[in-house]
Amino acid sequence: MGFRDFLLLFAVCFVWGLNLVVTRWVVADAGVPPIFFAGVRFAGIALVLIPFLFPLPKNMGMLAMISMCMGAVHFALLFMGLANAEASAVAVTGQLGVPFSTLMSMAFLGETVGWRRGLGIMLAFAGVVLIAFDPDSFAVSFGLIYVIASALVGAAGGILMKRMAPISALQLQAWLGLFSFAPLLALSFLIEAGQVEAFSGGGWLVWLATAFAVLGVSVFGHGAFYTLIKKYEISLLSPLTLMTPIWGVVLAVALLGEPLTMKLVVGAAVSLGGVFVIAVRANKTMPEAAITERISASK
Repeated sequence: MGFRDFLLLFAVCFVWGLNLVVTRWVVADAGVPPIFFAGVRFAGIALVLIPFLFPLPKNMGMLAMISMCMGAVHFALLFMGLANAEASAVAVTGQLGVPFSTLMSMAFLGETVGWRRGLGIMLAFAGVVLIAFDPDSFAVSFGLIYVIASALVGAAGGILMKRMAPISALQLQAWLGLFSFAPLLALSFLIEAGQVEAFSGGGWLVWLATAFAVLGVSVFGHGAFYTLIKKYEISLLSPLTLMTPIWGVVLAVALLGEPLTMKLVVGAAVSLGGVFVIAVRANKTMPEAAITERISASK
């Protein structure tokens, strides 16, 4: 990989990692209801990317289902997780989309997994269990359950993408935004309260966070990443994207003051080590599985 392209990937992973921290601040510290913020984010994406809605993709029904998985449902669960769990733990737990994608490709696409990827899957889940489980109270972090569910739903969206004709990154983002914002906002006004007051009361920082999520993450991050996919093999890019959760942990500690506990360090090392093993082994049936989940969850 050329040095400039590595710097671009480095910047993309930094933006994705920072977005977890920014979103955690918005939904936890600023008090903006998480489902509402997800809806506002997707409304902004749909508005900014209107030109990319055309020409109309084929199989709009399938695209709507993918949008629910990779858009509305995935992000509602992820943002609820961020409202109830530390961003550093979410950064690691969100990587379960990679083993989930592998397991689904085995179940639905006939993919076979050797012992190395099987070991990677077990390590990925074991590390998350170590992070999420509190041995003192024999309880599991409630927020991380949302994140695990979001990773599962996002992986399902990746499986559905196999049935779609190829679609560009920004066109996919445009349709995710268009299909997702209305259900999210409707659900928010059904089960959440004080959305408009919290959002407007957050001041310019909340508006800046929203602009960053739309322009920085969805337009720059996903657009730039797809340009790299066209130039390099997935087997090279996928392991390098593990910079994203590392940045998420570092920035959460530095900007939000989250504690860097030994349990988090060991759990992250075990889980990300397992994800790395999965990412570097070829998936012949669904080679883009890890990449699809990385994009849908980044966050």
